[in-house]
Parts: sequence; structure tokens; C-alpha cells
Amino acid sequence: MSRQDINRSGEMEVFVRAVELGGFTAAARACRMTPSAVSKLVARLEARLGARLVNRSTRKLHLTPEGSAFYERSVSILADIAEAERYASAGEQAAGPIRINTSASFGHHVLAPLVSEFLALNPAVTLDISHTDAIVDLVEDRTDVAIRAGPLKNSSLIARKLGVTRKVIVASPTYLKRAGEPKSVADLKHHRRIGFSYARSVQGWPLREDGETVALPISPGVQVGDGEAMRYMALSGAGLVRLATFTVRADIEAGRLVPVLEEINPGDIEEFYAVYIGQGGPLPARVRALLDFLAERVSL
Repeated sequence: MSRQDINRSGEMEVFVRAVELGGFTAAARACRMTPSAVSKLVARLEARLGARLVNRSTRKLHLTPEGSAFYERSVSILADIAEAERYASAGEQAAGPIRINTSASFGHHVLAPLVSEFLALNPAVTLDISHTDAIVDLVEDRTDVAIRAGPLKNSSLIARKLGVTRKVIVASPTYLKRAGEPKSVADLKHHRRIGFSYARSVQGWPLREDGETVALPISPGVQVGDGEAMRYMALSGAGLVRLATFTVRADIEAGRLVPVLEEINPGDIEEFYAVYIGQGGPLPARVRALLDFLAERVSL
């Protein structure tokens, strides 16, 4: 019999049962085999390994030092196999690690408050959350779910819509007191505008002018690759920012930031999606549980 034809995990399972149950006869009943078949299996195993694993007696099996070492490793390997099968099965209870990639703003203001509830519902799941506003390769980054704004460009990915949010231009009271509150598109030329340092699906700041919506090109005094960093800069009085409402809602309610140019804000919205790799097969239970939970609980 070639090495590739040997069912090593099956041999290990029978050997472990024989040790734990104390004999070939009990192992045979548990494994639905005959005692002679179990005895021959262990003999073949010993012959292949070149070591005696058990000293046989009429009443009980006694492990040799080599048998004891093989037993302990077999138990560990069988446990790893069972765990791997649980993770891979779409029908099992959600269990195992989920790697999530999201923007810092969504992670801080939307995802973080939901983590405790999700883990309470899925206690066998662990989360590994990374924050970046840059688009990541889900395969290369080993990401299970990425949360992103805007339409998909990669057809190999599947997106589940989580909600929409309105965009708003805000500044701190300190900044507005110093620089004045803008009232028109022309006024923005005299203000410091903090913008993203990477390409967005919508270029510029859309605003209404003369009955039409125009996109004001951004030539900001500061460029940032992180929406949450932009929020902190606005809070410190560095300038105007245009962000998703959920990012600055608490600051507006507390008076830390003030919406501006609402009269000419077209009210454009940004859609948020949970994105994952779709390969035609069933989703792991842990990923499906997260997607269902986010679709139900996310409020933007």
C-alpha cells in the first residue's frame, strides 16, 4: 500500500479509541469494527512506524513510551482536524476568527459600538479588525469582510448593502469665528479645505450653484488618508471637512462641530457595503453570521 493510500487520521482515531477505552474489543464496538480488525490495524501501524506502541495483555493495553508519545500527538492532530472541519462547515455554529477591514470612521462610530452585542450572540467567534481608508486586496490581506463606501469595481467580490449616509460640510466654532462662515461656493476659495489624499468615487465637493449641482475641485491646505483624522483636525480648528453624517453626528449634537453651506448642499448620499469574496460555494457560518448581523443592526 502506497503512503498516499494510508488513512492516517482513521488509524489515529482507532488507536486513540483503543487507548481511551482500554482495549481492542471496546474500540471495535465504538468504531463498528471487529476486534481482530482493530488488532491488525494497530499491528500494521506499528510495522509502518517501526516501533511497538502497546504491550498487550489479556485485560488491558499498556502504552510503551513510543505509544504514549504517538497517542498524545494523535489526540492533538484529531482535535485540529475537527476544528478545521468546524470552521469550514457552513452549517455549523458560527465559530473561529473573522478578519474585518474597514475605514477608521466606520470602525469607530458604527462598528465598535456593535462588537459587544455580536460577540454575545456568537461567543465562539473572535474578531481581528483593521482600520484603513485605502482599498485592500481581500485575498492578499486574508480579509473575510471589508466595509466600504461606493460601488464595487471588482466583479469577483459580492457586496451586501448596509445603508446610506448623507455627506455634510462642518467646521469647529473656533475656526468659523476666526475665518468666518462661508455662505456660497465663492466663499470656499478663502477657506482651508481638508480633503482626502486618495481618489474618491465622487471627485470634489458637490454643491448647488445657480440651480445646478457643481463639483468644487478640492485644492485643500491639508490632505489626509483617514476620515477620522480629518474629523480630529476639524475639531482642532484646522479647517472645513466634508464627511459622512455618522462620523460627525455626535460632534454636531454636542456643538463641537457646526454644519455649513446646508442651503446649497445637494444632499448627496454615500452607500456603504459589506464586501466579501464570492466563489459560488457556501459562506462559512462565522462570516454569514456577521453579514446578517450587520445588515440588521447597522444604522447610519
